[in-house]
Amino acid sequence: MAKILIIEDNEQNLYLETFILQKNGHEIIQARNGESGISLAAQTVPDLILLDIQLPGMDGYTVAEELRKDPRIASIPIIAVTSYAMTGDRERILEAGCTGYIEKPINPDTFPMEINQFL
Repeated sequence: MAKILIIEDNEQNLYLETFILQKNGHEIIQARNGESGISLAAQTVPDLILLDIQLPGMDGYTVAEELRKDPRIASIPIIAVTSYAMTGDRERILEAGCTGYIEKPINPDTFPMEINQFL
């Protein structure tokens, strides 16, 4: 299956996403902030990046923009996993370099299928 980097600071969300994806056979790499996420993405070159937008310090928009600057990881799909669902948020997420987004709270029944469509 796929190697997936999850950049998420909320322990419960991180646990749930990791649990569901590992159960579906994926290898998971975890980062709890933007800076370590960027570093881990460069080191591991994952197949997919799941990115929380509300991160401490560097927000998800900035993380996505930074990831897109690295030619080794520029083509990797970045999926924002966010509770932001206001008018304009989707556009801002895509403008920052994300390939798509999944709204929180995630649905454990549909989450694996949502992820697979980006792989």
